[in-house]
Parts: sequence; C-alpha cells; structure tokens
Amino acid sequence: MKYIDEFNDPDLAKRLLDDIHATVTRPWALMEVCGGQTHSIIRHGIDQLLPSQVELIHGPGCPVCVTPLETIDKALEIASRPGVVFCSFGDMLRVPGSGKDLFRVKSAGGDVRVVYSPLDALKIAKENPEKQVVFFGIGFETTAPPNAMTVHQAKRLGITNFSMLVSHVRVPPAIEAIMTSPTCRVQGFLAAGHVCSVMGTQEYPALAERFEVPIVVTGFEPLDILEGIRRTVKQLEEGRHELENAYARAVPAEGNPAARAMLADVFEVTDRAWRGIGVIPGSGWRLSEAYREFDAEHRFSVEGITTQESSACRAGEVLQGLIKPHQCEAFGKECTPRNPLGATMVSSEGACAAYYLYRRLGGTPAPAREAAPVG
Repeated sequence: MKYIDEFNDPDLAKRLLDDIHATVTRPWALMEVCGGQTHSIIRHGIDQLLPSQVELIHGPGCPVCVTPLETIDKALEIASRPGVVFCSFGDMLRVPGSGKDLFRVKSAGGDVRVVYSPLDALKIAKENPEKQVVFFGIGFETTAPPNAMTVHQAKRLGITNFSMLVSHVRVPPAIEAIMTSPTCRVQGFLAAGHVCSVMGTQEYPALAERFEVPIVVTGFEPLDILEGIRRTVKQLEEGRHELENAYARAVPAEGNPAARAMLADVFEVTDRAWRGIGVIPGSGWRLSEAYREFDAEHRFSVEGITTQESSACRAGEVLQGLIKPHQCEAFGKECTPRNPLGATMVSSEGACAAYYLYRRLGGTPAPAREAAPVG
C-alpha cells in the first residue's frame, strides 16, 4: 500500500489545508489539466475544503473527451466496413458520434472489440491475416509511447493488416491555447504528473515565463493535489511564476528517454483538433512518413465526413473551463452516463461524469458527501 495510504493521511491533509488558508489573501483561479486529478478533487471534496478565494477550473485533461467528433465519425465509418476488426479501449465505445457510437456499430454486426493494450490488437491482426485490424489510438503523451511501440513492432514483424487511427494530443500547446484565449481566467496550473513522467518538464518553464503563471507538476492522490495547490498559491501570493515539480517521486526532469525516442521515431508533430475547442497548432501527433502505411485514415481513405454536435450539449465550454458541468441545462436530465450527449459524461475521466458520480448535481453535494474527509 506504499504511495497509497501515506498520501491519504487526514492529519497531513489538514495541515496542508491550514497552510493554504493561512497563505491566501486574494482570489486565485487554478486549472488542473488532468481528468484523473479532476476526479480525485471532486471525489474527495478538495475543492470544497479550500478557502473560498481559491477556485479550481477543470481543464481539457480527459483524452476521450477531447477526441474530435470528426475522428469519432471516422472510427464509426471504418468499424462499419466488412472485413474490419476495430479494436479500442472500452471507454471509447459509448462516446457519441454524430448519430451513433461504437456499441451501435457492434450491435449492427460490426466486429468491434475491447482490448486492454494496443499489442492485443496486433496479436489479433497476426492471428487473422484475412482481416484488416484497426486500433483506435487516442490520448495524451502518456498513452502515445505504447501505441508508437506497437506500430514499430508491426513494421518490424511485417504485419501488414494492422493499422492505427491516431488521435494523440499534447499538453503544452493546450496550455498555450488556454492562456491566449480572450476568455481565459487561469492564473496557475497543476500540470499532469503522468504526462511529465514521460516527456519531462523542459517545455513548461518557457510557458510559465511567457504567460507569467506558476506551473506545478502534481500527482493524483489527495495529498499530492493539496501540495500542488499549496505551492501554486504560494507562488501567486509571492508574485512568482515558475515551474515546480511536486511529484518528484515519479517525474524526473528528463522524463523517460526511451519512450521519448520511440515517439520521435514513429510520430511527428501536427496540428490537431480538440473536441469543443477547435484546432490547436502543433498540439498533436500523427504517424511519420516512415510509418504512414499503418495510418488507418490513409489506408481506408476516410473522407467526406459530416459532423454534427448535439445542440443541447455544452461539453466544449466545460472542457475550456468556462462553466462547471452542473451549469449545463442538460446535465443530469437529458444527459446522464446512461444516455450521454457528450464525451465529458461518458469517460471515466470526464468532468461531467465526476460531477454526476459524486452527486454534484446542482453545485452542492448530497449531505452524505458534504466536505468529505480527504482520508
């Protein structure tokens, strides 16, 4: 239980909260750029234990949620074709496209399979040479290395009936897009520890300096998050804007060199659309020219896709931190986990799902969960 129990200690949490309360003198708005952190914050009631001057804004940190509608529709089109085995992690199957989701494709006869690793999809391709096997590769810098390694393996082994539909996004360009938005209220960031464990921290000091915002690399347990908030508030109160690593037990400054080398070999940086936000320059990866034969978009020539977002869904505003989930008129009514209108209600890391799961239906938790103790 090491690194679990010791980072859920109520006494230590109270000391951190007391320090934050003693430090803050004016309103500050902080953004966590990680869906896992969002769920931990809401689950433990951390946002309700903080001083009223400290507001937590939930950023676009859910990889399922930011996958653009056009890419979802491309996945649906490919998965519907005969002779295709479409493989995906389970949380993508209920993400709504323009008119259906992957579950509906499966129920209509499509060969859609849930896998737990991209290597599972590669194994299926090896065992079914008469089929075209496609893996839906989504996510931030955290999931990109195993996907890159799988494509590398496919090429090395000569498995030609495997391809990947790629929708990988990068965090630093998203921070830049948030800070240059005319509606931005963010004054400090809690950076995602798992992303930095792969990529390191070298991209963040320039962002902190350019936009004059503190950026604190933060973990996911309650004490991790409170320590990240404490450090961010301290910087703001002192007029500093620096990168700090509050998750040093998992994040070396250089990240994971082997993973970064694999990414550099298989992928190249490209502009990428984010669902509910729009195109962010240089914010994604695509397969490089040397691996382009494994790109499902090219292999299946998926073109002419017409997308249509739900007019009742305000997930885009949630992803940008402009509103809280319960401020959407459809939240908890037309839109629930059983009948989601948008990806933020589907994903296990979505902000809307967190608010629904932990009963933040109207901005105030149910009595049983009010000011839940961190321990």
